[in-house]
Amino acid sequence: MIEVANLCKRFGDVVAVDHLSLTAADGSITGLLGPNGAGKTTTLRTLYGLQEPDEGVVTVDGINVTTDLIEATKRMGIFPDSIGLYDRLTTREHLHFYGEMHGLRGAELQAAIERTQSYFVMDDLLDRRCKGFSHGQKMKVALSRALIHQPQNLLLDEPTNGLDVMSIRLLRALLSRLRDEGRCILFSSHVMQEVSALCDHIYIMTDGSVAAEGTPEELCRQAGEETLEDAFVKLIGTDEGVAL
Repeated sequence: MIEVANLCKRFGDVVAVDHLSLTAADGSITGLLGPNGAGKTTTLRTLYGLQEPDEGVVTVDGINVTTDLIEATKRMGIFPDSIGLYDRLTTREHLHFYGEMHGLRGAELQAAIERTQSYFVMDDLLDRRCKGFSHGQKMKVALSRALIHQPQNLLLDEPTNGLDVMSIRLLRALLSRLRDEGRCILFSSHVMQEVSALCDHIYIMTDGSVAAEGTPEELCRQAGEETLEDAFVKLIGTDEGVAL
């Protein structure tokens, strides 16, 4: 479970996250939905410890991310906004490296690599260096890297960006399976179809805070609209600058 209480993050005079509170439960897929600049990526970066909050508390399975980051990150699989692959390493070497960082060794590590690369059918990429990979291929490697240690909590920033249709279908099925296994999944997206199809609970963000929350159906009822897209536009109070 991921819990955020009264989170604030400022960059100079800019308030990126403004007293944000949310909960992402085990056995659930929770979505962060909002226009560019709403604070989604800043929230996720603070959750996985890339930056410290100015105020508030972030916990992962009861572990305070600020005071015990190493223990918290053991519980998380992280797919950040910047993919950050090493061009000269193969896919297998990436998975091996990140698996070892999470304490996997020997036969257990090899089994984890085989299991994880099969999520996106990457047999043809496994022993190729990442230099020259397409954006979609890099996304597959980064997603597999986040899953190598079978984390209880999965944090994904725009996970379908650049993936082809079949890879998106594989990812949907995988996230649904992980949810059914009791994992906690928190992801941000601009794609209404993905959020509506996958999320059990949605937080709509604007100006660094929560404008509305609920299931897709509840948000539509709150806004008095038929579709999540129309509800989203009404709930954030503008139809300009919305990234779909």
